[in-house]
Amino acid sequence: MKGTGAFFDFHRREYENMEKFNAVLIIPTGIGAELGGHCGDGNAVARLVASACDTLITHPNVVNASDINEMTENTLYVEGSILTRFLMGQIGLERVRSNKILMLMDKHPDKFFNEEIINAVSSARVTLGIDCDVVELRNTIESRSEYSNSGRATGEIMHLEKLFDTIEKYGENYDALGLSTFIKVPSDYHKKYFLKDTDMVNPWGGVEAMLTHSLAEMFNMPCAHSPMMTSRDIEIFECGIVDPRKAPETASITYLHCILKGLHKAPRITSPDKGLNVENISCMIISDKCVGLPTLACLKQGIPVIAVKENRNKMKNNLADFPFEKGKLFIVDNYLEAVGVMNALKAGISIESVRRPIRKTRILK
Repeated sequence: MKGTGAFFDFHRREYENMEKFNAVLIIPTGIGAELGGHCGDGNAVARLVASACDTLITHPNVVNASDINEMTENTLYVEGSILTRFLMGQIGLERVRSNKILMLMDKHPDKFFNEEIINAVSSARVTLGIDCDVVELRNTIESRSEYSNSGRATGEIMHLEKLFDTIEKYGENYDALGLSTFIKVPSDYHKKYFLKDTDMVNPWGGVEAMLTHSLAEMFNMPCAHSPMMTSRDIEIFECGIVDPRKAPETASITYLHCILKGLHKAPRITSPDKGLNVENISCMIISDKCVGLPTLACLKQGIPVIAVKENRNKMKNNLADFPFEKGKLFIVDNYLEAVGVMNALKAGISIESVRRPIRKTRILK
């Protein structure tokens, strides 16, 4: 089913359904977030946040760690633009028992890489129990990574219609799309990213987001991407002991298992009157300084936003400058404190009642 409607359509929720306490966790892609900005190093954060709610909704960037994905059973894996549409009230999310996955991979000049992708899919079939077929893309798209003037990861994608044509041909019988395609980066990026002690932003995430946003909007299906290395020289590049946040990438060949696990039970997109919808959301946790459509949607929907200062990144917005209703914006030091705020919201406890000093009771005249 192809996407319908305008991307910026906004539907205000009429009320908050308080039967369950459900949270959204967002760590934006390509902005160099200290926690969750590298290779699935947001997994522990997601597990912590999931322990404090009935259902956690998060996006691939948070939990994709090459061959590792430690999302909990009460976590829904939702592509970023789909999550945005959900918060804007355009769609609902319907839980599934499983999805039939179509895995699309670029045809590599070195068959080793294609064989390893097939092996990765086979491994997921016999361990996770997924239903997945593979299509080899002979007419490949062209993707290259670059950085914006502000230092964020972005890029360019050409010949995307070739990928659309393949999905049009095969996709009708599938519920979710996985991709493993080339993303060209300058030859020195790998050495700079893995070997140098810098705050360099992960160069692949920006293009991956552009690609999956396009597919999700076009085909209205869950989707996720893992980059394919362009040569064995890059694949076997000796990094030594690296920053723990980047380690999952050095220990993998295909970077694929994380997305297969995520897509296995990724929720189906449905109309907002079915399944989980924005009325079921109790709060959103986001890295501080980040303002995008999800944050603005929560502001308009009256959804409490918890912004975490410790998750430093390239963004420079001051959320306190935005017109949040009283008690709808909480700026906290770290994710441990964020979970405390979640529990206070869930229990109906005023934050100031558990902080000191406490102000005198206000007397109105």
